[in-house]
Amino acid sequence: MDIAIVGGGAAAVGLLDALATEGARSAERDSGTVTVFEPSPRLWRGRPYGPDLDSVLVNAPPAIMSIRHGDFGHYAAWLGERGAAHLDELLGLPLVPRALYGEYLAHTAEKAMAALGEQGRPVRVVAARVTGVARSGARLVLRTRDAREHGAQQDETRNHEARQHEPREHEVTHVALCVGGGTPPDLYGLTGAPGFTADPYPLADTLAHVPAEGDVAIIGSGLTAVDAVVSLAARGHTGRITLLSRGGVLPHVWQRPDERRPLHVTAERVAELHERRGQVTLDDLAGLLRAELASCGEDFDELTAELAATGTEDPATRLRRQLAAVDDPRTGRRVLQQAAHTVGPYAWRLLPASDRAWLRRHLRTATGVASPMVPTNAAVLLRLLDSGQLSVARGLRAIEPVGGRFRIRDDDGERTADIVLNAVNPPPQAVPAAAGHLVRSLVDTGLTTLHPDGGLIPADPRVHVVGDLTGGGSFITSSVPGIAAQASRAARALLVQGRSAYVQGRST
Repeated sequence: MDIAIVGGGAAAVGLLDALATEGARSAERDSGTVTVFEPSPRLWRGRPYGPDLDSVLVNAPPAIMSIRHGDFGHYAAWLGERGAAHLDELLGLPLVPRALYGEYLAHTAEKAMAALGEQGRPVRVVAARVTGVARSGARLVLRTRDAREHGAQQDETRNHEARQHEPREHEVTHVALCVGGGTPPDLYGLTGAPGFTADPYPLADTLAHVPAEGDVAIIGSGLTAVDAVVSLAARGHTGRITLLSRGGVLPHVWQRPDERRPLHVTAERVAELHERRGQVTLDDLAGLLRAELASCGEDFDELTAELAATGTEDPATRLRRQLAAVDDPRTGRRVLQQAAHTVGPYAWRLLPASDRAWLRRHLRTATGVASPMVPTNAAVLLRLLDSGQLSVARGLRAIEPVGGRFRIRDDDGERTADIVLNAVNPPPQAVPAAAGHLVRSLVDTGLTTLHPDGGLIPADPRVHVVGDLTGGGSFITSSVPGIAAQASRAARALLVQGRSAYVQGRST
């Protein structure tokens, strides 16, 4: 079995690690190769975890960031004593720069590649973009552009020095798509305007061109916008900073994790409901949450009232209250956050279309709870809000370049800015611009189908999708635990297929 992994970011790392881990557990092994196709110099790090400012932090505690499914201590063990230098005192846990997390991903990939080689499945990396896939009997043929092969044991710098030109076609038996998330959309048609940045990462490059006294407008108010604000502050920015969005909703704030595990809001309980009733509704899920809170002596109506006020409460007031509640023993928001990434992907597919539409209408509240900001960043935002340097504007309607600056219209009227940074996140299951040709090829050849709500569904058992491009998922962008779980499932399926083919080959 010869496997092609298209993409070399976190999803690919998770799949390599899962293949190595599952392979080590099996007494039966088939021969074959693994080829990773990744044209970017940010091998294993993807867009989020490349070199950047130290102020750009991993936005979750170590247990949430393990790329090995089921091993919550994998990342923490790698981090070791280095974590002490990056302690978030409010959270009580280390929150490291994303570039350091990128080193963890690279280390994990290298270990997995070595392990797979020892198992008789050598891994190579080809610095090429896959532009299409075609059928060729029992095999699949990948077409590439500007292909170069790199030795698996080379460091990252040498990984992107051409050693020999690869043929433009590569035959494999299976393909795993690990191409990452979509491209940030330019909602106001500002691309090309001086002073506008369509994609702020890496912020080290973007902010190097921002005058310290300039008025900066940031489109969006989610985690990317938080990164930009915190990094501006870390660089000593003195000009005004304005977050622009339709709702003006900031992410919630992380609370200290506790040891409690849900008893009612679990995938098992959702499966029981589905088997008993033939469907699962939002009311059913609310009932599970109500029972969960009741078992802890907490008030369901109090939690829902807090969530309902998300879009109307003053952002600074809510931020101050949530910072004060980092140690709050109440479990409601913790349960919701965990459920969004564990139970949510499964329950989403069982909900009727009307319930899914209702959840989409409350996107900002849901994503704010599911993906909160870390306390250390929240404290910076609150300080800037209190000083008046930072403001959050609601009801954004238009942005246009005028006379070398930008004119902005929102619910408060008009304002201007010198610099505009786009911090709008791509919608979940969006096709990355660089993968457009590949996706069209997969659909045209019938190897995959497009899901009506976005993403790809494999139509051939030889094709697997890992990461945010997986069709049929919820409106919550895939988290590291979600990616790791998908990678584990894909690895098991690939190895089962490989063993089956091996047994059939021996019998003939």
